Amino acid sequence: MSNTNFQQLTEIELRNYIKQHPEDEDAFQHYLAIMRAKPGRVVVSTEEQAVIEFQKRIQAESKHQP
Repeated sequence: MSNTNFQQLTEIELRNYIKQHPEDEDAFQHYLAIMRAKPGRVVVSTEEQAVIEFQKRIQAESKHQP
């Protein structure tokens, strides 16, 4: 599948394509680019990054509680 075809797919179609073709690195990278471009969306690639992100969210949530 070419990049042009990726751009023609909806986000859900692209996600489903990736699930069916996990070896397609170009499709996966295109999907990550879409996810990273969304406001408030954080994409992590390691467990350490996930832990840091969770800690940030927990701290932010605790600041908003009375």
